[in-house]
Amino acid sequence: MVGAVSVALCIFAVLDALNAGVVTHKLWFVDPTQPAIVLAHHESAWETLALQKILPRQSYVLKKELLSIPFFGWTLAMLHPIAIDRSAGSKALKQLLKQGQAHLQQYRNWIVIFPEGTRVPTGTLGKINKGGAMLAKASATPVHLVTHNAGRFWPKNSLLREAGVIDVYISPRLDVTDLTLEQLNQLTAEWFVNPQQALINLQVKQPNE
Repeated sequence: MVGAVSVALCIFAVLDALNAGVVTHKLWFVDPTQPAIVLAHHESAWETLALQKILPRQSYVLKKELLSIPFFGWTLAMLHPIAIDRSAGSKALKQLLKQGQAHLQQYRNWIVIFPEGTRVPTGTLGKINKGGAMLAKASATPVHLVTHNAGRFWPKNSLLREAGVIDVYISPRLDVTDLTLEQLNQLTAEWFVNPQQALINLQVKQPNE
């Protein structure tokens, strides 16, 4: 309990220091009573903390070496992350599938994965890796896609942070049963680039926001 409170306080302190407003679009798509895997766009350090505040309790898939970063890594370690050794090659994917399914069963947390693997410059799209889609298929867990523009205010490899409004777009809950890995990754790429058009393509009836 003490650890969870410490993590929450650390997250809130960092987010307040950023001095950015947040508008979360389609939050009504989220059902906190049901497990899900989140495939999230990665262009800032912001989302690694902010999604903890926006979405239900979750575990992150992250690079193992991040846990050794003073304070930041120690905080992440309290969140029961799925720490992957990316230097392990094909074994890293096996680690993801094994640990990911165990986390879904043991902790009942949502799992957040950044399928681009690393932060990309704002307004760009990185290569969508298959690990997240494979975990969703292997565990038969629905997926939410999340994109945002946080990199405009807290860019990659920059200590400078600007005030502004960060828009976060959350997709409907996607049943992956009938989707191939390629189709799921294509939907992910489309959502990251243009969530409004991607939502139209998904043919979801939208209530007024």
